[in-house]
Amino acid sequence: MTAPRAAGVTRRYGRRRVDAATAAVAAGLTAACAVAAAPGTVGDLERHLFEAVNGLPDALRWPLWVFQTLGVLGAPLAVAVVALVLREWRLAFALALLVPLKLAVERELLKELVQRERPGTTIAGAVLRDVPSAGSSFPSGHAVVAFGIVALLAPYLRRRWLVVVVALAVLNSVARVYLGGHAPLDVLGGAAAGVAVGALLNLLVGVPRADASG
Repeated sequence: MTAPRAAGVTRRYGRRRVDAATAAVAAGLTAACAVAAAPGTVGDLERHLFEAVNGLPDALRWPLWVFQTLGVLGAPLAVAVVALVLREWRLAFALALLVPLKLAVERELLKELVQRERPGTTIAGAVLRDVPSAGSSFPSGHAVVAFGIVALLAPYLRRRWLVVVVALAVLNSVARVYLGGHAPLDVLGGAAAGVAVGALLNLLVGVPRADASG
């Protein structure tokens, strides 16, 4: 995270235009993915991308299974505990809010609008590795969580750590395709939705200002 606060120094917070722009762009990308996935089928390009990732060697199964756990519903709460230890109260609050907002956006909005089955039903020959063969596929809830966390942590992290967090989120999405749980549009739409939710939460609670010492 950012450098520890010096004793007696109060960090200043504010709301950034970049978060509003990020939320708008990410919401637009989510909508575009939803429109593309709405017919319920998997197009040729998406299928080829799925097969390229899903067909990777079985030796990757357990490492990628570990990466996919980074998108479970408890992940934001685990990161929130760390934020509390570091006395980042606003960040902890936003991470806690990410859980119910993820459920609302995923289940009450996107899954109601887009009826598409999992690759085990829509893609012939899909290799399933401990994932359901049927059920609603769009969006990937794991991707919503992983990229929502990225958006919330971004204002607090130095660049090298942000690169690490983004890489972990990408590996989480790759893992969901590799395991056969989702097609590429599912994880792309989920990632965009997560960024949109995270950016909106940043606007709600405020983030550290560039001139953070005051």
